[in-house]
Amino acid sequence: MGDQPQTNQPATLADLETADGSLPLCWQYHEAIEFIGRRWMGAILFVLMRGPHRFNELLAAIPGISDRLLTQRLRELEEQGLVVRHVVASSPVRVEYELTEAGRDLEEVVLAILNWGYKWLPAPDQP
Repeated sequence: MGDQPQTNQPATLADLETADGSLPLCWQYHEAIEFIGRRWMGAILFVLMRGPHRFNELLAAIPGISDRLLTQRLRELEEQGLVVRHVVASSPVRVEYELTEAGRDLEEVVLAILNWGYKWLPAPDQP
């Protein structure tokens, strides 16, 4: 991940094949999947895709996450340039978190994972 979009992106997995036909693990894929796959990261991104949220709104929207871990994940998302923290001058002062262009660019990925889950993962038993 980084500040600038990458160019020369592969259109298919075949575009990554080497001359001998092997498919090496792409470091960009590895870094992205490890980062996005961290615990609670997907849930935070999913909620922020609906628009800016305050910390307590995120905490309420993501059952089971602790305030300490939410703080840590939001900092990581900020460091990677996926989330921006806005301090809103009001009384009292409000802090909102919002996806950057890079964060919003993950919407297609999140929807693909959501659709895959609907298709292939069984729904939990409903009481």
